[in-house]
Amino acid sequence: MTIAQNSIFFRLLMAIGCFASQAWRGSALRRGMDGLARWAGRQVRGSAVCRFLWREGRIPQSWPHSVACRLFTGILNLPCALVKWLYQLGRKVWETSLFCRFLALAGGGSFFFLGLFMMVMLMTPHGMWNNVYGLLGTVGVLALFVIGGASRPKNRLELDRLGPYMIFYMGFICAALAGSLSTHMSLRFFAFHLTGFLLVLLVVSSVHKYEQLQLMVALAVLGLSVAALYGCYQGYVGVDIVPSQQDMVLNAGMPGRVYSFFDNPNNFAEQLVMLLPLDLALFLNARWRGKLFALLSLCLGVAAIGFTYGRASWIGLTLAVVIFLALLDWRFVPLVLVLGVAALPLLPETIYNRILTIGNTQDTSTRYRFEIYATTKNLMADHWVRGVGLGSDVMKQVFQTYPTIFDGSYPIHTHNNYLQMWGETGILGLISFLALLAWQVKSGIRAFVHAGDKRVRRMLAAAVGAFCGILVIGLAEYTWFYPRNMFTYWFLFGVIAACVKLARQPREGRAS
Repeated sequence: MTIAQNSIFFRLLMAIGCFASQAWRGSALRRGMDGLARWAGRQVRGSAVCRFLWREGRIPQSWPHSVACRLFTGILNLPCALVKWLYQLGRKVWETSLFCRFLALAGGGSFFFLGLFMMVMLMTPHGMWNNVYGLLGTVGVLALFVIGGASRPKNRLELDRLGPYMIFYMGFICAALAGSLSTHMSLRFFAFHLTGFLLVLLVVSSVHKYEQLQLMVALAVLGLSVAALYGCYQGYVGVDIVPSQQDMVLNAGMPGRVYSFFDNPNNFAEQLVMLLPLDLALFLNARWRGKLFALLSLCLGVAAIGFTYGRASWIGLTLAVVIFLALLDWRFVPLVLVLGVAALPLLPETIYNRILTIGNTQDTSTRYRFEIYATTKNLMADHWVRGVGLGSDVMKQVFQTYPTIFDGSYPIHTHNNYLQMWGETGILGLISFLALLAWQVKSGIRAFVHAGDKRVRRMLAAAVGAFCGILVIGLAEYTWFYPRNMFTYWFLFGVIAACVKLARQPREGRAS
């Protein structure tokens, strides 16, 4: 540190920084932007959009106190109640047994094991991963949580934190399983949805303070960093070009797209979009040593997503960062956008050329998507009300009853999250899904405004931004086709719910 302070270069940078800071504080530009911010704030606060965001809504407002909420929460917590009862019966045995005390201690750290599960999932090579591990891992952490809650009277599965729309959504998932054209095919996908639901429930129930949330997220980001490091290695040594993943004419000269541990470059890029913003929040919240590790992870992730050449994911990550900055301080947004546009000519030629193909209808992947949408339209004409049943396997089978697309093949999914949910669960399932997503984003924004802890605000802004990014990607990709991406999707959903819970704790404490 002494060497740095005595460095001419360091002192020069400090002098430039101090001068720029003083100049900015007294500048007319800052006064103008502050005035513009106050005017815009008044306009936004009086707008219909703002009133919609701030309005709690009758159903969500009454949900925590409703009979249905208490009933579902009570049923879900029956294992917790049973373990607490057994603990009271054999309290002396429990407290003298080292094994029981170890289980209780491990159960109190469910957030840590959940983060560990995410870390292992994200750094496991595709050939070694089985999607059953996702369900087994979440059930294992759930068992630890239940056992750990034996000596903790306040520990419970906080279903009420997830609002009414999660119950509606899971209800239609169950209905899609029961009404599937092939229940056997749908059962595997129901296990994936169940895994996602348990992930959300565990994240929001096991986190009680920010430090726990930070450790859990940091472990997940560590797993992503290992995947990003391997992705950068693939980008350095090169991977085989897969013609079905890139237009060989419009993208002539573009190298093979890296995929790290996730079988497909789009899968890998979507993982980066969902977790890199959380890494950015960790960077801002950490002390200097943590900042160094977070910055290294960010650099690896940004380089890796470049090597994936995933255009939808580039758009999604850009949107995530813009929303993150807009929530923290919207005045950074124009500056970052200008810097981003100015940096375009500095990008590698292959990435720059790939950006230019965004929206080009001559691109084979773009054309392929529109062909799939046309075939999906035929399917929807027959099954738009109740859907065909849960899972892409059933939908693939139904697609084969319609004409093929231009290359003689049949679609395996709709290449769109929302069309896929519509096709699987029907129109009511789609509505419940959209309501759940909108309610969660709305809850995140409302909680961000009221959160007192800056660390929670940054993590919440990052989580909401990342979630909006993956929602936009879902317009062009079916992001759940690869179940590990689905699990991360719901983990991110749970992080938002946990942040909302932490933001509300001071007000709930005062109310009680």
